[in-house]
Amino acid sequence: MTAVNKIRIGVIGAGNIGNVHMKEFSKLADTCDITTITDAYLPLAEARAKEHGIAKVAATPEELIQSPDVDAVIIGVPNQHHAPLAIQAIEAGKHVLLEKPMGINSEAARHIWKASEASDKVVMIGHQMRFEAVPMQIKEQIVRGELGNIYTAKTGWFRRKGIPGWGTWFTRMDQSGGGPLIDIGVHMLDLALYLMGNPKPVSVYGATYAEFGPRKRGIGSWGKPDWNGIYDVEDLATALIKMDNGSTLTLEVSWAVHMDTDNTPFIHLMGSEGGASYRGSKGKLLTEKFDRPIETELIKPDNDEGERQRLSRHFLACIREGKQPITSALSGFTNNLVLDAIYESSRTGNEVKLDWNL
Repeated sequence: MTAVNKIRIGVIGAGNIGNVHMKEFSKLADTCDITTITDAYLPLAEARAKEHGIAKVAATPEELIQSPDVDAVIIGVPNQHHAPLAIQAIEAGKHVLLEKPMGINSEAARHIWKASEASDKVVMIGHQMRFEAVPMQIKEQIVRGELGNIYTAKTGWFRRKGIPGWGTWFTRMDQSGGGPLIDIGVHMLDLALYLMGNPKPVSVYGATYAEFGPRKRGIGSWGKPDWNGIYDVEDLATALIKMDNGSTLTLEVSWAVHMDTDNTPFIHLMGSEGGASYRGSKGKLLTEKFDRPIETELIKPDNDEGERQRLSRHFLACIREGKQPITSALSGFTNNLVLDAIYESSRTGNEVKLDWNL
């Protein structure tokens, strides 16, 4: 592919997640070129530009989005900025790869979804877990009908001592939209719904708890704390989600909890013909033959290129082929709708019916 035909990428956000994207897309230099970068802290953007050989540092996100040298925009900034930047990029005629969660809440996500529907550009949410080797193997078997009707599932991610960046935007409801539920719970919700065949969630009963963060306990190693800051989010959430086809999903996540846990994400899928489990980089298919339980182990290949690389390839392929990404704007809106319902159910103590008025 010639330089003229390469997909030109601009990156908004030079922090940890932005740097991950830069590393992955830099491996695909035959089909794309990172031409521009910006960050609220420009010296960091300049350092990343030097590190990755990026030609231009834009002074503002608006300058990057309006640049004629950018075809696609990667957005890796705090949650509160997702919707304004994504909508601006879509309306400017750019393809968008937006980090999770799609919006800080369902209202913001709804606006992004509407903007994507009015555009012919690719809008993809960065849920890399769908591209992990073991979940992909499980999905292949589900598509083949090996699990039959998946009528219930259980998913979660328990971190025992993992509150990130205490007092920073991570732990402020007005900037993050929530705690572990919107941070890591959104990954598990997204992956579980995908493996279940994308049933439509219709109601939620949930509860959230803040037993550690307000007391400055359960602090993890991610992010630099601001002890003069604010902690007004949960540190554990649990929910039961009901679907339009009668299936159910149990979701449980924590940043901090007194529990015997190995800190790895998990999913258990229960179907009429078989089941599947996923934990970390391993999984199992479970069924019954000749009245005996049978288990087939699933493992990540030794030469696996990694979920982030597959995600990057998928984004570029969707742009080139004009196809809908598997982590579409609608999937992002669905996740945000469920998360909001869990928070509302926790506040009211009642079951919440989901509002699908798009």
